[in-house]
Amino acid sequence: MTNDMTQGSPLKIFIFFSIPLLIGNIFQQLYSMVDTIIVGRFVGVDALAAVGSTGSMFFLVNGMILGLTSGFGVLVSQKFGAKDEAGVKKAVASNITLTLISTFLMTVIALIVKNPLLRMMNTPENIFDNANTYITIIFAGLITQALYNMSAGILRALGDSKTPLYFLIISSILNVILDLVFIINFKMGVSGAAYATNIAQGFSAVLCLIYSYKRFQVLRLKKEDFKVETHYYTKHLKIGVPMGLQFSVTAVGIIIVQSAINVFGSIVIASYTASSKVLQLVMQPSISFGVTIATYAGQNLGAGRFDRIKNGMKIMNKVSIVTSLIAGAILIFLGKYFVTLFIENPTPEIFSYAQQVFNYSAVFFIPLGFIFVYRNVLQGMGESFVPMMAGVYELVARSIVAFTLPKFIGFTGICLSDPVAWIAAAVPLMITYYRKMKKIENKNKEGVA
Repeated sequence: MTNDMTQGSPLKIFIFFSIPLLIGNIFQQLYSMVDTIIVGRFVGVDALAAVGSTGSMFFLVNGMILGLTSGFGVLVSQKFGAKDEAGVKKAVASNITLTLISTFLMTVIALIVKNPLLRMMNTPENIFDNANTYITIIFAGLITQALYNMSAGILRALGDSKTPLYFLIISSILNVILDLVFIINFKMGVSGAAYATNIAQGFSAVLCLIYSYKRFQVLRLKKEDFKVETHYYTKHLKIGVPMGLQFSVTAVGIIIVQSAINVFGSIVIASYTASSKVLQLVMQPSISFGVTIATYAGQNLGAGRFDRIKNGMKIMNKVSIVTSLIAGAILIFLGKYFVTLFIENPTPEIFSYAQQVFNYSAVFFIPLGFIFVYRNVLQGMGESFVPMMAGVYELVARSIVAFTLPKFIGFTGICLSDPVAWIAAAVPLMITYYRKMKKIENKNKEGVA
């Protein structure tokens, strides 16, 4: 069912929309988490380091796809909020066309640059072959990621956050089963983990596409809906490209950090990989709130309800602060227990490296939560430039710290690269939002006068 966010209590809307989304995001994390857990326990620390060393590369390409499909969904939510059924169909049709074209191009480019990128990142020779094998298979299956994110984004733009969750749960279970079969029974190593991820993600994409067509009349597109109308493509690209670049720019910063980490050797790489997976898990509430506020802002913008956007943001900020504090506490006091999921009998050295990452990240989780909230509300309102530039600020800050501080304070410098980057991105996003809302208020006052 669809969900009209232009009416009713914002807090109630956030809760009922965010919870299924949160559960879905957690299950989506299981794709990479299960890979690393099973690889780390049944193949070895070097294999875990190999899979972990490619994480930033995958985020670079998949982040671009995720940003594009999320951006393409904004126009769908705006048309839905405006009760424009014909506009929804046109927006969805152009969304599909752009997603397929962009995914094909990025798959080709990713497969061409993967080897030079692994070399540029100082990937150690003892894990290079496994890293190359894993990321090659993952890149070849990018279409599965794109189709799921596209179809799930369209459903969420219509206010349905539950259905993508159901299909994701099914595919996550399938991923676990395939991981166990491919890695333990068939002894396929890192390639088995990659094939399991692609197959499971593809399964969820097919289910989502079939459901969308059968369940929603507005999504039953006809040939004429695919007729090119330039302004739909222009609007999609105006929002989607900066969002995609924002993710990719962030990924470039992570690649730079990974390059700095790779110099420390496979033990540090494995420790950082395990801690990063835990960080990604506890970030999921903030990510879910971001998607929620983007859909909420998009629908209310389409309906001209700027007052609801402002009130909704006040509520969302409070929710974000509370969840960030809880996430930080989990990292500090329970983080080390999660490490044992990825590495069997971890050494005190591994625990020490991972705990340093947890401690420094936890202190700065509130500005991280603000990044997701303010970035997404701006994107939901059609503002794309500043969210993209916030990613650039994040990249610059992360790069400066990663290239300088480790020379003086070692691994601690790596741990500080993310927190500094989060602050650099959060501040301009917050300033831009409040300036934008002030302009809207002044404009409305002038209109009334």
